[in-house]
Amino acid sequence: MRRTVKELLVEAKDASELMVDLAYAAVFFGDDDLGREVLRLEDRMDAAVHEMRVVCLLATRSVDDAEQLAGVLNLANAIEEIADAAEDIARVVLKDIDVPGELRDDLRHAEEIVARVKLRGGNQLASRSLRDLALPSETGMWVIAIRRDVDYVHGPSGETVLQDNDVLFLQGPAEGVDLVRELAGGEPFHLPPPKTVGRLTNLDRAIDMLVEMKNVTEVAVGLAYSAILFQDLGLVREVSALEDRCDDLYNDLQTWVLRAAAEADDEELNELRGVLQIALSSEQIADAAQEMTRLAEGDDDPHPVVKAALAEADELVSDAVVAPGCPGEGQSLRDLSLETETGMYVLGIQREGRWIYRPRSTRTLVAGDRLLVTGPEEGVKLLRDLTGDSRPA
Repeated sequence: MRRTVKELLVEAKDASELMVDLAYAAVFFGDDDLGREVLRLEDRMDAAVHEMRVVCLLATRSVDDAEQLAGVLNLANAIEEIADAAEDIARVVLKDIDVPGELRDDLRHAEEIVARVKLRGGNQLASRSLRDLALPSETGMWVIAIRRDVDYVHGPSGETVLQDNDVLFLQGPAEGVDLVRELAGGEPFHLPPPKTVGRLTNLDRAIDMLVEMKNVTEVAVGLAYSAILFQDLGLVREVSALEDRCDDLYNDLQTWVLRAAAEADDEELNELRGVLQIALSSEQIADAAQEMTRLAEGDDDPHPVVKAALAEADELVSDAVVAPGCPGEGQSLRDLSLETETGMYVLGIQREGRWIYRPRSTRTLVAGDRLLVTGPEEGVKLLRDLTGDSRPA
């Protein structure tokens, strides 16, 4: 049976977002298995986008139909561009281009990373539900997707029961990776501590810019989906500003890489190639995110199937406004443990008309803050209860 456009759009969105996370994680760990997961997802997403185009063509009966469905196809094209760029990042690892060790240090010791863990013989996780395991509180990591044989479960619920040979994709602090690997019957990575920072070199500056590009592109994608879902021109402008910032970073990064190349040997030149490829792919992801927002810029609402798909995706985007006197007012994100308590991840906070991107865990909430979040559907009500937002989830 042929799937609906909504089902295909949901699959493409979920797959492309997971691809971006896994592609950067493959770089963090120099992990070929993670890189191959990205390619596996790319094949599935290409098939979904192709089928979506076929369904849209079959559904077109008039000029009005064509105009409305053109927006769906434009969104599909942007999602495909994001996935293609993620694949190019993964191929940096798979083609043994390599990256500087300093980049891996910076990325591994970010506040949150993505990891891949397979359940092996003697594991302590199989036959138990995610709710019973309470991985977020026990390890700091939460499961964002599961691969079971050839099928993917995006945004699994607390009722999901793990099985032997499941491949888990998790997000959380770097120190939580080894804890989950041991529970899954694997060997710990024993990631080394970051090197002591001395005088900044040309390469250090390029790497700092690349890490910022990664953060900017990830936020741009989340805000782009939000701009479409909420028809919010303010978010459209924010995505445009992020794309401009990414362009500036890419231009500056090229300068610092060229300066570093003047002092590099053959091995270091190969690493610099990796930096440039990841930077170019990151810039392409930001471009695609901006292209998505065209759907929110026109006078007409996007096709209903687009909003339905974004609202019903396993990892949906939503918001919550902090009310005076609510339990969350005056608390930091760390104190609230939003990811553990609600399953929601904060993309940004709007305060007095300005956005705070990827807020740090020390950020304190004040009345009137609007939190833009992503996570499972059931987490929206929990978050709004915590922030005193009376709107129905």
